[in-house]
Formats: sequence, C-alpha cells, structure tokens
Amino acid sequence: MFDVHDQAAYDALQAKLVPLWKSIERLNADEQTIVVVPSAEVDFDLTASQLQAYEERYLFLLLLLRQPRARMVYITGQAIHPDIVDYYLDLMPGVISSHARKRLYLLSPQEATPRPLSQKLLARPRLLEQIRSLIIDPDRAHLVPFMATWKDRELAMRLGIPMYGADPKDSALGTKSQGRRLFAEAGVPHPPGREDLHSRDDVIAAIADLRAQHATLARVVIKHNEGVSGFGNATIDLTGLPPADAAEAGDAIGRLLDGLPIELPGGTVDEYFRLLAEEGGIVEELVEADEIRSPSVQLRITPAGIVELLSTHDQILGGASGQVFIGSRFPADADYASEISAHARKVGDLLAARGVIGRFALDFVVGRAGSGSWSTSAIEINLRKGGTTHPFLTLQFLTDGTYDATTGLFTAPGGTHKFYVASDHVAAPGMQALVPHDVLDMALMQGLHFDQARQVGSVFHMLSALPVHGQLGVTSVGDTPEDAQERYDTTIAALTAEAAAAAGL
Repeated sequence: MFDVHDQAAYDALQAKLVPLWKSIERLNADEQTIVVVPSAEVDFDLTASQLQAYEERYLFLLLLLRQPRARMVYITGQAIHPDIVDYYLDLMPGVISSHARKRLYLLSPQEATPRPLSQKLLARPRLLEQIRSLIIDPDRAHLVPFMATWKDRELAMRLGIPMYGADPKDSALGTKSQGRRLFAEAGVPHPPGREDLHSRDDVIAAIADLRAQHATLARVVIKHNEGVSGFGNATIDLTGLPPADAAEAGDAIGRLLDGLPIELPGGTVDEYFRLLAEEGGIVEELVEADEIRSPSVQLRITPAGIVELLSTHDQILGGASGQVFIGSRFPADADYASEISAHARKVGDLLAARGVIGRFALDFVVGRAGSGSWSTSAIEINLRKGGTTHPFLTLQFLTDGTYDATTGLFTAPGGTHKFYVASDHVAAPGMQALVPHDVLDMALMQGLHFDQARQVGSVFHMLSALPVHGQLGVTSVGDTPEDAQERYDTTIAALTAEAAAAAGL
C-alpha cells in the first residue's frame, strides 16, 4: 500500500534534487523535465474559474523552455486558451517559439470544480501514467508545486520525481504562531503578541494580557495561522475600553469580538472562530506610525542547504482592513531594504538548519514619525511561492538580469537597472466584456507590450479571469521607479478605456 508519510522514501527521492540543482532555473544544455502543478489549497473558498486563473499565474515558467533540452509538463484544472499559451511563448527572447512548443505538454483533468489541482490528479491514475510517460528520465526531472501540500508530496512520490518546495511535514514553520517563535529565536524584532490561540476565550485572554503589559496598546490584529494574502486577519480598535484591570474589561473585549470585521465577503464571526479553532492563530499589536509601509523579502534555500536572498518588494495592500495583498513595487525602498534583508537571512538560516528547501518570503511592517528613521517589525513567514514570485521571475527570465542583495538593485546585462509595479487585481467596469485576445491586441496597438530590445513594458497574466471575473494581472517594467509606475498607470488607463468601449459604457 502506498504510504505518503514514508519519510525515508521521500527523503531518498528528494536527494535527487542535489545533482539536478545546476539545471534548475539556469540556461544550459542539460536534459530535464519540469512538471508544473500550480495547485492552490487555502482556507477560503475559490471558484473553479478563480483556481484556473491562479494556476495560469505561473505560466511565466514556460520561459524556462529557453533551455534547449528542457521539457515541460504544465497542468491546469481546465485547458488553457491557445492565445494565452502563444503569448507566453512569443515573449521568450532568442528562442524559436515552435521549437519550444514541441517541448511543452499541456495536460488537464478537465475538471471545473473548486478542489485543489493535485487532488484532481491523484484521483486519475491514467492521467498520472500519462504524465509519467512524458518524463524521459526520472533522475533528471522534478515537480514544481505552488504550496507544497501533502497532496503535492504524494503526487511527487507517485510520479517518482523530487519536489522543489518545503516538505509539508515542516509546514507548521510557516504558520503565524511558529513565525513569531522563529523571529524571537533569530533575534528579529516583531510586535508584542501571543501565539497558539484556538478559541474566542483564548483571544480575549491574550488581548487582556497584552493590555496589562502595554498600557498604550491601541489596536491589535487577530490572524489565522494559515491565512494567506491578508485573508484571515481581523483588526480591533481597543480605544475606549475600560482599564485593563477593571472587572468588566474582559466582557468589553468580548463585545468587540462579536462585531469582528471579517475581510472575506459573506464571512461571519462564527465561521472566523471555527477556523481559528481548527488551525489556531495569534493576536499581536498592530504596528502604527505617521507613515507605514509593508515590505517583504524573498529568499530560497537550495537543495544543498544554501540560503540565497532573491529580492525585496514594497507590498501594495488594500481591502477593508488595509491588510489584503493587492500588488507590489520592486525593489523595496533602499532606506530599509538592507535591514529587512539582514533580518530575513537570520530566519532563513534557522529554516535551513531545520532542513527546509524551496522559495519563501518574510513580510515586515516598517514605520516612522515624520522624516525620522524607519523602525522594523517582522510579521509573518510565507513558506511557499507567493504574489511576488511570478513578477520577479518574469523579469529575471525575460532579461537574464541579476539582483544584488548588497545594493538592493536589479541589473540587466546591458547595465541598466530595472524596476516594476505589479498586481493580480486589475479590474475596471466592463472588463468582463473582454477576452484575452482583446487585451493583447490593444496592448500591441498602443505599444504597451514588453519590448525585448529596450527591456521595458507590460506583461499580462491571469488572462483567463477576464470573462468571468473582469480581472487580470499586470507587471510593468521600467528603467526607474517612476518609469515603472508611469507604464503601469498607462496600461491600467488603456485597459479601463478598452473595457468601457467593449461594454458600451
């Protein structure tokens, strides 16, 4: 009987990644097969069409077909529109797209349901056999997941190829509670708070304890351990409560929880605490200052256990709470990029010592009063790919440039620095009237496409979300931060006008 929890068998499979590493994410002549399964498994509901859009968000990986002997098996829940595939293949510099297409195999279980893609594949032995048949040499192949869940681990073991991502047995290290412990162990500054909360009473007691120890505490944020992109966060204003030592203080906190603002549309307080009981969570002080920013640091740990700092971003946040990830600007402000990078590396060293591999990110909050210096607080670890992964790797694969962790700058081979603004949440009235071809045609006519000669312009993603959700993603690359922002704003304005024209608004 197959045992996904057989650690010795999985470790033996993962050992294949070490000799493979030189071939992964580098241009060379080595034969390899890359199996991409961008399966998403989160604690809030996604429709089948939303899942499809997120699965297509990682189509930038098709640019790895620049490696002349690389083969790719890219799997999505439903078939990808041919126009979208052509778009990504035509982006590749220095490669004949027809040559790359012969090495690309697009498979799908053709299942329009909201369950995770890896689960759909595991339910279809014949489809798994088809994937295996496309892997020429299992010793020169690897699986690229999105979140690296137990289902992804089982998929890797059934295919007989290693998985480039954190072992799901270590997934607790990416929770909010464990993140706070790792920050403390690494000596990284983080807000006052409490971990391992599983009930409404736990939250009340934690807030009461924090108020007793921090007299000026004004607002706190409750977070689900496994919440992503700010969903699972809820902010509470404590001003006006009775003194922390008053007998009625606990009841007053309880009344605030009864009216807890839930970020997810249609979410209820009861559902929020049901999820808290299931996965646990934290309460911590909400960092406040005259000016607040939310940068992040992206790193990876190689199969050889080496920690590499990949990039920094300033996150663009929104939603009712102001804590939902909307997009990012690359790179993060130089005023604090080196400091947050140093903190992130300390945490990376701890994760590497625990045997973690793959890409991950650390989120921070930085604040300052007036024009003073920035104070830094680490707030969470994302032990997976995230919303900053695809725009950065798109830039890297398109330009062959490099990020210098010392200067905090990305430099293209010609010596110019590159910057970008990116978002997965570009929407405008009437955008549902558009199909992918409309957007690509408009961008070509208005000169918005990524220009390989100058290495500037906009790249589109999540195009399949247009007809159903009226939304898509954009990454706009420029030679300065201002140039990138102007290109992004111009692209959004053009999309807005095109949507209005298509819908007759």
